Amino acid sequence: MKKIIITGNKGFVGTNLSEFFKARDKQVLGISRKPKENEINYNNLNRSVLNSSKVFIHLAGKAHDLKKTSEDSEYFEVNFELTKTLFDQFLESNCEVFMYMSSVKAVADQVEGVLTEDVAPNPITVYGKSKLAAENYILSKEIPKNKRVYILRPCMIHGPNNKGNLNLLYSFVSKGIPYPFGAYKNKRSFVSVENLCFIINVLIENDQIKSSVYNIADNESLSTNELVNAIGLAIAKPTKILNTPKSIVHFFAKIGDVIPLPINSERLQKLTENYVVSNEKIKDAIGKELPLSAIEGITKTIKSFR
Repeated sequence: MKKIIITGNKGFVGTNLSEFFKARDKQVLGISRKPKENEINYNNLNRSVLNSSKVFIHLAGKAHDLKKTSEDSEYFEVNFELTKTLFDQFLESNCEVFMYMSSVKAVADQVEGVLTEDVAPNPITVYGKSKLAAENYILSKEIPKNKRVYILRPCMIHGPNNKGNLNLLYSFVSKGIPYPFGAYKNKRSFVSVENLCFIINVLIENDQIKSSVYNIADNESLSTNELVNAIGLAIAKPTKILNTPKSIVHFFAKIGDVIPLPINSERLQKLTENYVVSNEKIKDAIGKELPLSAIEGITKTIKSFR
């Protein structure tokens, strides 16, 4: 049985993906800077390891630093240079499938309308720029006919035990605090880690799916107000949404930029902005329905918090 190589296998997505494969009797080889038993170091990834593997899934990367303490060079060293090195090794090997976990942030930090794969990338943050640099390097190479290469651009990924940006909303509802931003009308796309694992597995098993760039998202986008109500239903807590004037909200967000408050300008933007991502291309490619609806996925995640 040929192995599936996963970098970043100890992270949230990597852990879920490894468990997903193992439950389906697929052999997983984790690659890490600090390898544990049955893992290897990046420096030990040689031709023989790659030749004995069918799939190379590159998840490892430097995530967006909300505290803004990272140097720009760190993003490019991890997100671009490491990807470049690993992809070159893949091309020189007998490994058949390479998947690069990029991000919708490689395309746009803000979305007007719906984000599709046809939108010309214009990232603003160094995180997005480093991800796009890796994408462009991969796309610049000629792919041999016996290989497949997929660049995946997920939107916000969530799942059991990973609170992420849902943490603040969960805190509001679980503590009985009214959600104060009801005046904002928005829509956001999410993707449950279960749907992501499902898509990756189909891409591996169906060798007729062409190499390409694919957005990854659940079928439906949700407003933050809908999220709040879904959280309340998941934990059986009544919810109250307040239409606080936006001027007051922005005033306190500005204060939160200076002193520690539950809300600041960046967090407010993430909660209230529009960021709708189309998944039509990947759905057409895999030809299957996703296991979970957006609400079902959110519900599973929220219930795990308890």
